Amino acid sequence: MFDIRAIRKEPEFFDKAWARRGLEPRTSEILKIDEKKRRVQTLLQELQAKRNEESKKIGIIKKDGGDAMAQMEAVAAIKGQVAELEEKDRKLGEQLKNILSSLPNLLSVDVPDGTDEGDNKELYKWGDIKSLNGPDHVEIGEDIGGIDFEMAAKMSGARFTILIGAIARLERALSQFFIDIHTRDHGYIEVSPPLLVRDNALYGTSQLPKFAEDQFSTRETDHYLIPTAEVPLTNMVAGQIVDHDSLPRRYCAHTPCFRSEAGSAGRDTRGMLRQHQFYKVEMVSITTPEKSEEEHEHMLNCAETVLKKLELPFRTVILCSGDTGFGATKTYDIEVWLPGQETYREISSVSNCKDFQARRMNARTRVKGAKDTRYVHTLNGSGVAVGRALIAVIENYYDPIDGGIIVPEVLKPYMGGIEKIIRT
Repeated sequence: MFDIRAIRKEPEFFDKAWARRGLEPRTSEILKIDEKKRRVQTLLQELQAKRNEESKKIGIIKKDGGDAMAQMEAVAAIKGQVAELEEKDRKLGEQLKNILSSLPNLLSVDVPDGTDEGDNKELYKWGDIKSLNGPDHVEIGEDIGGIDFEMAAKMSGARFTILIGAIARLERALSQFFIDIHTRDHGYIEVSPPLLVRDNALYGTSQLPKFAEDQFSTRETDHYLIPTAEVPLTNMVAGQIVDHDSLPRRYCAHTPCFRSEAGSAGRDTRGMLRQHQFYKVEMVSITTPEKSEEEHEHMLNCAETVLKKLELPFRTVILCSGDTGFGATKTYDIEVWLPGQETYREISSVSNCKDFQARRMNARTRVKGAKDTRYVHTLNGSGVAVGRALIAVIENYYDPIDGGIIVPEVLKPYMGGIEKIIRT
């Protein structure tokens, strides 16, 4: 969402900013609706003042014993006009809100221009690639007997997976390891949030209305399954005036995530790369405008740290204008090396949304003793996607000698003595 006053003041700036995302100019349409709405509001104020004036006359006339019928009829007529104008004002406000809520966030000036992921800019790489042209996680997992796609498909359809035995434990170990690192070393508070939310929560974090087709919803109640823990974690400050001294607030959660993948038909159909249900450890930060860029770098470092501790090679890129998500002003992607595909694949997106979500949620902050409030800045990042981390461990720690998976050193305390996953 955007401040309509800012659009009135600098319409060219907003049109140029949205043009970086490939959008046509929109401010002319927005300002026409805004002007109509303001005219209606002016008429409303004038009629309400006239109604009050006529109502006072009625009281005076009746007090003097006179006939106030003409004034009463005038007041009744004004009431009808007011009701019509209020309905016009409501419809124009809804129209304006629908347009503004459909427009993406403004991009940071240091986001490179481009059309798609091919134009993303690599910042650096970390780690040595030790495995090339190895088997992928599907072949390894099925051979070990720890991944069953066929059984999952029978009960749930495509894009679901069953993990069994030590592979299932390895997934759990990764989740616990990520949470422990973020809460112990990175200053995040662990949260166990609801997995079902109302539409207002998804609106606040900008999944609705634009991405409705990507969500799973319930039939009997007005709930949506969360596509990411970003939704409930960020909404923890919705409608609040947050104490300035309590910022930054850093939350993390390990949850299942549910996505219909409506826009990804035919992509990554093999294996676990793109699932309807998957686990992720999510980080969310709520901070001040002055600290949001610094917090963005901190969050990126937190996500990179867990991959370094796992000794998984990765590269970090900054997304171009055409690939940056709807609600983000700037996004870093961390891509982990997958020997089975001989390429880097996204394992974490770390985004700064600035005040874009806060305006939708009405989340503000105020310095102690101050009168005025400001919108907070919100950031979110995967810390990291558990399923993709599992794929990376399976493929990078595969032992071609016996077909087993070596357990990374940092995960051994979570594996109950298992140091290598072998065929059962």
